[in-house]
Amino acid sequence: MTAETPPAPSPTPTAPERPFRLDGFATLIEALDFAAGGPTGINLYGLRGELSAAMTYGELRARAQAMAARLLAAGLKTHDRVGLVAETDADFVVAFFACQYARLTPAPLPLPAPLGGREAYVEQIGRMLTSARAAAVFGPESMLPWLEEAAKAAGAGIAGRVADLPDAAAVDLEAPKADDPCYVQFSSGSTRNPTGVLCTHAALMANAGAATMHGLKVTPDDRAISWLPLYHDMGLVGFLLMPLSAQMSIDLMPTGAFVRRPLLWLDLMSKNGGTISYSPSFGYELCAKRGDGTREGLKLGQWRVAGCGGDMVRPGPLTAFAERFAAAGFSATAYVASYGMAEATLALTMAPLGRGLVFDQVDVTRMEKDGAIVTGAGARARGFVRCGPIFPGHELEVRNAAGAVVPEKQVGRIFVRGPSLMREYFGDRAATEAVLSADGWLDTGDLGYLTDGEIVPTGRAKDLILLNGRNVWPQDLEWTAESEVEKLKSGDVAAFSVDQDAGETLVVLVQARSGDAAVRAALVSDVAAVLRARHGVEAQVELVGHNALPQTSSGKLSRSKARALFLSGAFKQEEPA
Repeated sequence: MTAETPPAPSPTPTAPERPFRLDGFATLIEALDFAAGGPTGINLYGLRGELSAAMTYGELRARAQAMAARLLAAGLKTHDRVGLVAETDADFVVAFFACQYARLTPAPLPLPAPLGGREAYVEQIGRMLTSARAAAVFGPESMLPWLEEAAKAAGAGIAGRVADLPDAAAVDLEAPKADDPCYVQFSSGSTRNPTGVLCTHAALMANAGAATMHGLKVTPDDRAISWLPLYHDMGLVGFLLMPLSAQMSIDLMPTGAFVRRPLLWLDLMSKNGGTISYSPSFGYELCAKRGDGTREGLKLGQWRVAGCGGDMVRPGPLTAFAERFAAAGFSATAYVASYGMAEATLALTMAPLGRGLVFDQVDVTRMEKDGAIVTGAGARARGFVRCGPIFPGHELEVRNAAGAVVPEKQVGRIFVRGPSLMREYFGDRAATEAVLSADGWLDTGDLGYLTDGEIVPTGRAKDLILLNGRNVWPQDLEWTAESEVEKLKSGDVAAFSVDQDAGETLVVLVQARSGDAAVRAALVSDVAAVLRARHGVEAQVELVGHNALPQTSSGKLSRSKARALFLSGAFKQEEPA
């Protein structure tokens, strides 16, 4: 007698008639307990776009409670930190919520980089586990030797698979409190001394309520879809925890599936009727290059929130996407620009719905001179996107170097305050006090200006380049080279400054795909010439290998790591013989 093949899973429904509530939850567990009363849930897809698992929120709660008992039986104690390799699979999702029921604090960990080796990954994970003072780490079987090595280096006593946890009978689980830690979020694993953002249940629920009620204006008809990594705040909070808090069904596909086949994202949006999804600019750009709205059966007219976040918003790629997929019903008015960071749980502002992207065309020459924002045109003008007003219950100020609040249309450093902010960088009092004041103001490290009450980010303060008395924005140089030098693509250029004997020097790293000496020499010359002509700067242009420029966990260029690698001489190894 042969065993019957189990039926293929079916995705959980959107279920407009479900029990619906957006606020009043003190903890994430309260939100899950409420969502468990309806038919919605989480759907996990594989690398080819196939549905691999579907769990209603009721099933998720039951599985998480059972695993919580097993975690406690393994010897873990209240508020222990637990590293979880954040694969887009049921093990990670269930384990994350099991930690909540057991009053443990999960710390999502990144997957190995596609071209990274064992040594670099073990070192990276070891630093994160050490920073979190983790008692345990769990991940897939294929990574166990790596995790065991990292755990040993970090002093974590347990390393294994959640499937290997000891059996345990059901136990009475003490409910978490609003001010309990909910998770530790590493904003990036690229630093030597990673700092984990400690987010409480209260901060998470404050941010989720503000985003779903006032930003996204979620309705019972909404469905969330994402390919973003679950170890990054936009993936974890924006497309796992927040949709759950609004009882939405969620469709999650691995980031690797999107990178290989970007149009799977749009196919899933169309097939399942997704209404809310976010991406950095490069995600829209990849789709626009691979397909268009004539794709058979593609329907995107229901997509009402096409969020833009995680990087500086670029007009070109988003305009191209809207034009390419207009035939499938996509409207540029669905774009919603947002501003936020892991230190504030996730989002702090969202542009008004249904408006699309609004760009200020700014005179860059004047902005570089004194930070004043005036309208510009021509080659020295650039569009900066308006990201909406601060959420209700929160405050935002733009301050100058002396700490004084500046008027609208003046660039300064962005400070925020409100219930969504982190408690601390876990275990790092000095780092916390450097950015979080005693009266609750967070120095975001971002530059920007206000206009009509909306924040307009212009870049990271630490990335700003000072050349001959001018404040030069590195993304301006990068985008100019990528758009005007024929052989370059988005993400091929990194600009930063270094101190040399002759003073501050502008260095521009350029990814080269050719080993031909003449082609490489022409590329160096062309980049230097266009930056000289467009920005009046002299650049030391250095070629690096294809895919050599480092990225953060969200896929953004890491200028700080590129600069560190350059100074260490690492890129010299990229040069062809």
